[in-house]
Amino acid sequence: MRPRVNSNSLIFLVLLQGAGVVMFCNWYYELSPCDSPPADPKVHVLLLSSWRSGSSFLGQVFSQHPSVFYLMEPAWHVWSTMRTYGAKTLQMAVRDLMRSVFQCDFSVMDSYMSENRNTSSFFMWYQSRALCSPPLCSVTPFGQISNMKECQKECHGLDFEKATNSCQIYSHVVLKETRFFELESLYPLFQDPNLDLRIVHLIRDPRAVYRSREESALSFEMDNPIILEHRDVPEAEEQFQVMKKICQSHIRINETATQDPPAFLKGRYKLVRYEDVTRHPLQEISDIYDFVGLKMTKEMEDWIVTMTHGKGKGNLNNAFEVIPRNAAQVSQAWRSTLPFNKVKRIQEVCKEAMSMLRYKAVNSEEEQKRLDMDLYMPEGPKGFAWASGKLRSH
Repeated sequence: MRPRVNSNSLIFLVLLQGAGVVMFCNWYYELSPCDSPPADPKVHVLLLSSWRSGSSFLGQVFSQHPSVFYLMEPAWHVWSTMRTYGAKTLQMAVRDLMRSVFQCDFSVMDSYMSENRNTSSFFMWYQSRALCSPPLCSVTPFGQISNMKECQKECHGLDFEKATNSCQIYSHVVLKETRFFELESLYPLFQDPNLDLRIVHLIRDPRAVYRSREESALSFEMDNPIILEHRDVPEAEEQFQVMKKICQSHIRINETATQDPPAFLKGRYKLVRYEDVTRHPLQEISDIYDFVGLKMTKEMEDWIVTMTHGKGKGNLNNAFEVIPRNAAQVSQAWRSTLPFNKVKRIQEVCKEAMSMLRYKAVNSEEEQKRLDMDLYMPEGPKGFAWASGKLRSH
């Protein structure tokens, strides 16, 4: 015999079950709201560049955006702690550190910071607007541009663990790095289902890079030996050999991303020339934002115009300072200040990279100083055909 179920009892059980679900939702709401859709996954951006290539400025283009949690060169902690090794050996440690930081897990820093660490222990921490904003610090309200001097004064030495909570509220995590010389070591990050990685590869005219490195030579006393794998190099030749390594890395990175790349790399790489950014800042930065899924805001537009149309010339005592300046003029400063014999040497060690990246060589001091002679012609009316990792048709 089948048991009979009273309709009133059935209705009561259904209502009781519904009440239980509501009670559970109210209890669990803080962690996972029952009536809310799942949060969108984060986008992870690696701003990949070399020293003195305009990466501090482009890093701020990301950092000042209200949707971005930004850190400047966390790999510095690896290199400064393990400086007796070479760049090739350290790249795996850097890669693993980045994987954790992209996921807002800062426990990885235990190996590279003192036990008494705080948010100010991060390399150049005050360059991160997120570390100067709620919930960490109230000095920079949401959506406003941060002031680094105010941040250093008011947000110094905060609870390190709270950086994780801050990181988790942003849709984008952006890391700027100058310590990768190829893409292959990053393949596990592209294939990690927990990451949505995009590469913005920033390059700059090697002659301008050399001139800026020469002016800030003391800033690279740790890095140069690591780049050169601790080889004995004559002092007069050291900077040129470093430039050769940097130029070769740009070639290798770009070729890996654009010439028959693995499927997981396609559409996830964008090449950016600093000179194009200085000439058309709003257009170029809007394209970069589109590539990584960020929206341009009115505040960012105003800030970009201010920072690229100022009169500042920079501070040699602070190689990472980002101030308003005439960016287009700064990008050409090497033409009037760098001796032609050094220009010629850089063109020799970086010949292949300059050709690939469309930087025209000069054949005399007269050509070097002719500012009406354009050395940065783009490839075609819309710039680089391979800038976003799209293959050319054959």
